[in-house]
Amino acid sequence: MQIGIFERVFRRPTLGATLDAVRSHGLTAVQFDLASAGLPSLPDEIAPDQAAAIRAELDLRGVAMAAVSGTFNIIHPDEARRRDGMRRLRVLAAASGALGTPAITLSTGTRDAANMWRHHPDNASEEAWRDCLRSMAEIAAIGAEHGVAMAFEPEVNNVVDSAAKARRLLDEIGSPALKVVMDGANIFHAGELPRMAAILDEAFALLGPDIALAHAKDLDRDGDAGHLPAGQGLLDYGRYLRLLSQSGYTGPLILHGLTEPQVDTCIAFLVARGA
Repeated sequence: MQIGIFERVFRRPTLGATLDAVRSHGLTAVQFDLASAGLPSLPDEIAPDQAAAIRAELDLRGVAMAAVSGTFNIIHPDEARRRDGMRRLRVLAAASGALGTPAITLSTGTRDAANMWRHHPDNASEEAWRDCLRSMAEIAAIGAEHGVAMAFEPEVNNVVDSAAKARRLLDEIGSPALKVVMDGANIFHAGELPRMAAILDEAFALLGPDIALAHAKDLDRDGDAGHLPAGQGLLDYGRYLRLLSQSGYTGPLILHGLTEPQVDTCIAFLVARGA
């Protein structure tokens, strides 16, 4: 299994220097953020020469853009904020072919108006689910139009906070353009860690065929806890990697939740467990 990384782990003054740092660790795949190229993560526009320049820097070093970040709060309480995010996502999707990426990563949002990664009790409401459905239906249509997978990540702080809800969303939207980012460290609610094996098994049984990207990080407890480097927490990586392989997923395993000095240790950990 190929190991990749969020290129933002490496903070360098230029995109070329950032990608050189990626390659210095033997890595050839990234989950990309346009901020590394001096653009907003979701820009107002991406000029053709900008997309071509980013692609050229990647190609020069043999680095694949496994996915690009398109995350915004798709159920923000302020509808104007949602519409602005959707407009910018269309810009990114239109440039995805020129950038050379097969997938755009997303979240399913939260009702918290200040922090899109923070839980809000209204996330469990039917109104929040309806807003998520409306946004995701539009997002899937954008993906289909531009031939790019739109991959959302189930996370305990967002509307889709479990594998079961992710399956429900996929089924209700019913679009082949809508896919999943699998991150084993993000799906354990408070009190669920003792059921790790069953929850991981269920996640892959429900979502295995729809995984567009896989993440590698770790957790030290259940709930909002998936913020440790791979191998430094409690996730059963033997089971996680075995299930990922059995699912038929053939893309890269993307490291994040780590600092630059931790990269080589995390790579060695994953390789030792068969990644």
